[in-house]
Amino acid sequence: MYCYLLFIALISVERLIGLVVAHRNAQWAIAHGGKEFGHDHFPAMVSLHALLLASCVVEVWALGRPFVPWLGWPMLTVVALSCVVRWRCAAALGRHWNPRLIVIPGAPLVRRGPYRWVRHPDYIAVVAEVAALPLIHSAWLTAIVFSIANAVLLNVRIRLENAALTYV
Repeated sequence: MYCYLLFIALISVERLIGLVVAHRNAQWAIAHGGKEFGHDHFPAMVSLHALLLASCVVEVWALGRPFVPWLGWPMLTVVALSCVVRWRCAAALGRHWNPRLIVIPGAPLVRRGPYRWVRHPDYIAVVAEVAALPLIHSAWLTAIVFSIANAVLLNVRIRLENAALTYV
């Protein structure tokens, strides 16, 4: 369990680094004429992901969820790959990457990196990570609840993003 707690702590640090990068990118985008869309859903996104990390720890600790190697190792691989995909998306988008929905009028759509093949590759990685992270240590309740909540939130987010991109 202690290795899992350390892993959750590392994921938390990775998420905080992402928020620092996002803040810097948001300042740059707004300074370059960026317009923010769907601001109301961003706090829900941050809360969902923070609660996911906390729930992973609480369910494992409170309900004594075991590490089951045949499930845990593949889920760890899924989480690692999803992190790689998310950061490749961030690299492809450069300063335009942000969990906030900020669009710079006239900026071309990115068609490199994972965006060559899929319209929303970052969201595919997030879906995989939300489902797999709790399952590393058999926290199946957290996996189910947060996968459903994430699906609802992503449905709102993708609709907002697609509408915002027509603004470009």
